[in-house]
Amino acid sequence: MWIISKTALVNFYQKHPESKDKLEAWYRACKACHAENFSELKQTFNTADYVPKHYTVFDVGGNDYRIVAAIHYDKQRVFIREVLTHAEYDKWTKLNRGK
Repeated sequence: MWIISKTALVNFYQKHPESKDKLEAWYRACKACHAENFSELKQTFNTADYVPKHYTVFDVGGNDYRIVAAIHYDKQRVFIREVLTHAEYDKWTKLNRGK
């Protein structure tokens, strides 16, 4: 898949240097992934969740970080919308679940 944009990851791990290796590992795995739909994506990222209507949320680093993305399977593109700590994700969830 093509990831748009890695800048979000870099900005996050510049603020949270301990996350760099985990986010880079996710980036490599996502780049290598070819999934036609969410079910196929779950074969590579078994902890990914779909948040209707638009987002897929990836648990990264044993639940330490979350990547919120919009995925266009037909074009094999992953648009990173947010990179969050677990605590930041809890706040995001309250605002975005059920929309």
